[in-house]
Amino acid sequence: MEFFLVPIVILLVVSIKQINQYERGVKFTFGKYTGIMEPGWRLVFPVIQSYQKVDIRTKAVNVPDQEAITKDNVSAKISAVIYYKVIDASKAVLEVEDFFFAVHQLAQTTMRNVVGEVELNDLLANRDSIAGRIKEIVGETSTSWGLEVMSVELKDIILPESMVRTMAKQAEAQREKQATIINSEGEVAAAENLVKAASLMASAPGALHLRTLNSINDISSDQSNTVVFVTPLEVLRALEGINNFLAKKNK
Repeated sequence: MEFFLVPIVILLVVSIKQINQYERGVKFTFGKYTGIMEPGWRLVFPVIQSYQKVDIRTKAVNVPDQEAITKDNVSAKISAVIYYKVIDASKAVLEVEDFFFAVHQLAQTTMRNVVGEVELNDLLANRDSIAGRIKEIVGETSTSWGLEVMSVELKDIILPESMVRTMAKQAEAQREKQATIINSEGEVAAAENLVKAASLMASAPGALHLRTLNSINDISSDQSNTVVFVTPLEVLRALEGINNFLAKKNK
């Protein structure tokens, strides 16, 4: 009795396999898939059975710099990070040889293809939409592998030095254009205010004299300046009187 009991106990001990909480086991019997092993201690009998562990935690795939040409023929290097996890351990083992390597390669080719469909300005201004497009394409393919793509983030977009200098010049020219427009608008507003002020002063007798005296008072505060008025105020008053006399005569 003991002769048969000892081998059975040894066989059971050897057959015990531990599956951690963050793992799932894919069991094979005589080389055929027979089920998923949940976390805990599970029996896998030697020779006739085997199993493969699959980590179901979220994984981050760092996609290195990829040389791509945009729709408007601008060369750029793009890098990204893809976050995904295994949702079906059986497909991750049965449908693809190495799902990590497969996702890595799929992400590289997809990123180059998507970048080639957009222009440089769209790539720089709409990074989130570009990342969403990459996520959609990678997700459609990886679903058949038992994977779920959770997020795609574009890390860096590196442009050639010549293109960077050209874009800097373009931005500087745009800022100068805006500054010129704002300055011109200020000149127009100032001219309109001067016209209104001149009309108001012309309609009020003595306004010009008061403005002249005010200007003299402002200038006199600086002792380093010497101002000479060629036309006396009396001459201005005489000219104004003549103008009023002619106006009344014409009436």
